Amino acid sequence: MINRKFAATLLCLAASLSAFCQQHYESNIAVGVKAGATISKTMFSPKIEQGFTKGFISGVAFKYIEERHFGIIAELNFQQRGWREKFDETDYYFERKLTYVQVPLLAHIYFGSDRFKAFFNAGPEIAFNLGDSSSANFNYNDLDNLPSDLPMSNRNTEQYTMPIKNKIDYGISAGLGAELKLAGKHSVSVEGRVYYGLNSIFSNRKKDVFAGSNGLSFMVTAGYWFRVK
Repeated sequence: MINRKFAATLLCLAASLSAFCQQHYESNIAVGVKAGATISKTMFSPKIEQGFTKGFISGVAFKYIEERHFGIIAELNFQQRGWREKFDETDYYFERKLTYVQVPLLAHIYFGSDRFKAFFNAGPEIAFNLGDSSSANFNYNDLDNLPSDLPMSNRNTEQYTMPIKNKIDYGISAGLGAELKLAGKHSVSVEGRVYYGLNSIFSNRKKDVFAGSNGLSFMVTAGYWFRVK
């Protein structure tokens, strides 16, 4: 008898809680577009002297919010990553850019009012390499006839022409941003995000040149959202 009363009480509490949630919050779905700029480098082991290379990011996004303060965001983006090598105090440079289609799946945690929200996004990402391109102000394909003032001693050069071994990249993304609601079902957002790749772009077996070649990217984007539900 006690077990039946306890079970009935739990059912009543669950029903009351469900009714309360439905009364005070309604889930919503939004679709959006985004675009922005990136800076990135590749974390080589052994280390290569380099700076950030500039690129772009653009894509579409889907946002589903079921609970107050929490939702999920899925994106489909095109992004440029890569690295830009420095050569001491000279004007020489080498730059290699890789283009990816990336698919992040992010937990979306937000706070604020209906008009203005601050948010934190974090989650895994998988990306597929579509191709790459290189540029330099010296002939990196002819290492035997380099300019005499190009400082190349004790530098790795295999990365100039080495093919991309792992076309699939995966890693972790995290970002902070804000969203402003406009009239009707429209809103705009801005976000700063960082990504670290967990898969090396080059082969990293014991006999290979690099033990690691992981991507690191910083992105700043502006987005537009339209609520469909």
